[in-house]
Amino acid sequence: MKTIIYNGKIYLERDHFAEAVAVENGIITMVGSNEDLLSTAGEDCEMIDCEGRTVIPGLNDSHMHLLMLGDTNAQVSIDSCTSIDDLIMRSKDFMIQNPENVKNGIHAIGWNQDLFVDEKRYPNRFDLDKISIDIPIVLERVCGHILATNTKAIEMLGIDGNSPQWDGGTFVIGEDGYPNGIFTENACNYVKKIIPDFTIEQREEMLIESMEYAVSHGLTSIQSNDIGTSVLDIESYFEMFHKLYDEKKALLRYRHQVCFNNLDEFKNYIENGEFANGDNPEDSWLTLGPLKLFKDGSLGARTALMRTEYADDKGNYGIEWTTNEEMEKYCELARDAGMQVVTHVIGDAAIEQTINCYEKAFVDGKNLLRHALVHCQITDMPLLERIAKLDILTMFQPIFLDYDMHVVEDRCGKEISSTSYAFKTLNNLGGHISYGTDCPVESCNPFPNIYSAVTRKDSKGMHENGFYPNECVDVYDAVDAYTAGSAYAEFMEDKKGRIKVGYYADMVILDRDIFSVDSMEIRDILPTLTMVGGKIVYKI
Repeated sequence: MKTIIYNGKIYLERDHFAEAVAVENGIITMVGSNEDLLSTAGEDCEMIDCEGRTVIPGLNDSHMHLLMLGDTNAQVSIDSCTSIDDLIMRSKDFMIQNPENVKNGIHAIGWNQDLFVDEKRYPNRFDLDKISIDIPIVLERVCGHILATNTKAIEMLGIDGNSPQWDGGTFVIGEDGYPNGIFTENACNYVKKIIPDFTIEQREEMLIESMEYAVSHGLTSIQSNDIGTSVLDIESYFEMFHKLYDEKKALLRYRHQVCFNNLDEFKNYIENGEFANGDNPEDSWLTLGPLKLFKDGSLGARTALMRTEYADDKGNYGIEWTTNEEMEKYCELARDAGMQVVTHVIGDAAIEQTINCYEKAFVDGKNLLRHALVHCQITDMPLLERIAKLDILTMFQPIFLDYDMHVVEDRCGKEISSTSYAFKTLNNLGGHISYGTDCPVESCNPFPNIYSAVTRKDSKGMHENGFYPNECVDVYDAVDAYTAGSAYAEFMEDKKGRIKVGYYADMVILDRDIFSVDSMEIRDILPTLTMVGGKIVYKI
């Protein structure tokens, strides 16, 4: 069946708009004026009147964690806690209201010590023992790179003050010589295993609910790191995703970003696993994407890997999650398999070392596999110039500025802060840029993210002219990064990311004009209709 969307302000590219677009069999077949397209409408043609509203290509989150969003929605909400006492009370209330859900323990993510109004410190086992001493309590910082536990959880782990640390992560020893309940980076993965996971059936339901939220906010594609992070039973969850898409229950396009615990797991994936044997055609809604690595931690937890010590934590340079030797081996295996690599990098040392590893594994001296830097926050000009020169992709999360603008100068100093979160500079240098949210670290709603890129103000409008306003981008660049840029990141720039003949009919009708509205209103924009492959998946 043919569909004509008409009477709209349809964004094609910078300063170019059309009035109408026609869709057949999930593909855009015509773009032009109302008069031209309406003259082609047949009796059975579906007509969608935009009533003058703006239409943009479907938004594409280039890095997030959709399964983790489902987890978060099923757990106690701790993302806006204003104190450790608030954290404790919310958890206790959740236990009372959900006794069956917490019988094996509580696991949640979202606290941020910098938002506490009294003591801006990490919660520890003594704090969490006030929630319960009978069941394990595991509460992650919003970044997912540090967590706090109660004493019961430590006992279940079987560790004490003399136990060896885990590779790529730490547990802090208290003044009493016993673990104080604070765990960082890779050590967090061992802690989370002590609480029984959701069933696959539960996760499938949660995944659909998360997709409903995503499409209601204009996302038509996501590139999501779930397998190997949120879930470790790799083969079973690949099967779950295939089932979901085979049964036509999924609402948007999904591209896997996959993690592994070690090189042997990765080799098996290439030779015998989903990569070798899975059915993942390029034109399907479900596709297989890059290897995902972690090089460092987070700025908020002071575990991002830095060239110089933290200005507010002398002697601390952050944590290296994956060594250079390991990363080089991962990149060599990926190159031989023809696979893209994307790596979590926040500190300048992590960025530099990852670029070095990528360059050694280039094909014919070029980044033909489109290896990417996920986050890429703390940079100086030489790093930015090198990223652009080597054509290494960047997957930015502008929404991180909402919090980071209040801490980055204290953490890193003003000089390097002035060249960090360099959305405009890297774009001007010719770098390939895409936008995402790292959801559920931040909401996957794209419009606060675009607002952050355009204004560089926080959600309350602080920083009147923007945080280092020379790095503000205009709306065109922000929308393009979220559409065409994210499509390029997944080798799909000739099929999506634009409203163009021959491209997928992935489009969003907005409730106000993102190109002319006051910039302070961008964060409040909502879709009135979301279409994926010509199918309406959301409509108010």
